[in-house]
Amino acid sequence: MNAATNLHARFVDTLPSFLIRLFARPYVAGEGLDAGLDVARRLLSGAGIVTTLDLLAEEVRDPARAQENAATYLAMVRGVAADAAFRSARDRPTLSLKPSSFTAAPLDRGGDGAGSREAIEAIAAEARRLGVGLTIDMEDHTWTDWTLDVALDLHRRGFDVGTVLQTRLHRTAEDLKRIPSGMRVRMVIGIYLEPPAIALTEKPAMKERLLDQSAQLLERGAYVEVASHDEALIRRFLREVVVPRGIGGERYEVQMLYGVPRAALLAALANGSVTTRDKVPPPVRLYVPFATAWDQATAYCRRRLRNNPAMATYVALNLLQMLRGKTPGIAQYQAAARHMAGAAPR
Repeated sequence: MNAATNLHARFVDTLPSFLIRLFARPYVAGEGLDAGLDVARRLLSGAGIVTTLDLLAEEVRDPARAQENAATYLAMVRGVAADAAFRSARDRPTLSLKPSSFTAAPLDRGGDGAGSREAIEAIAAEARRLGVGLTIDMEDHTWTDWTLDVALDLHRRGFDVGTVLQTRLHRTAEDLKRIPSGMRVRMVIGIYLEPPAIALTEKPAMKERLLDQSAQLLERGAYVEVASHDEALIRRFLREVVVPRGIGGERYEVQMLYGVPRAALLAALANGSVTTRDKVPPPVRLYVPFATAWDQATAYCRRRLRNNPAMATYVALNLLQMLRGKTPGIAQYQAAARHMAGAAPR
């Protein structure tokens, strides 16, 4: 961690929780499962954008909270499956989960992850029964082996389970060789600050790796989910990776965090102008987090701000919109949908 990043992290740690919650407001669907489902429903009906839902559940300190998180995920599976708004499998939200949400003994604090695998197995069983896809999120490097082992085992056993690879980690070059054809993999540069001995420290190099490793996964038959807000990177992925290989939208998608101001990019993706050949719009999915316990949600948002100084720019843009009386969130995605349809802005 360089001096500037260290200073930024220390500053974020001093911010009071109420400010963190205010800053996080544009990026969180709201409180409770109903809020998350409502945003997913409105994004699909108003903008044609599919989603992945995530419960903000970090820094679990007691087994009771871990059990509550597992119960919420079971309710998420049933809620998504029962919602008439999600008529087809393609429209249906997937669910993202972090293994540390289900244990009071997380690996990153020296624990053994007790209870997490059992919770994920139960959630996966219900998801398979009801036809809902899961993604097991990647956390810091202490969780990498554990997460890959669980995700790959479930996939081999016929569950619709994907996972995440972080291009900043040096080990990812070998890890991607373990990914079987047909498995979903979200490719990210990674937000966890890792030691230089095991990870890159410069983002341009991480982004170059993302392009190269995404190409390798596509060639291995994986379904690749490129998650980034970097417009230049997304354009390069489509131009340099997707188009030359003649890959269709059934093999990849672009993912972004709900609330990050990217209306122009979304419109360009929606009307196909980002591609260079057939003008076919790439699939776009938004990562939509919601909260049931704001102490856990605040921990997530504080980590995002601490580990990603660029988030401060997004926060500033969203706060400026709010001061102007505009509500960030659904509106920018509806504007992108109108652009795709050729309608004039309202």
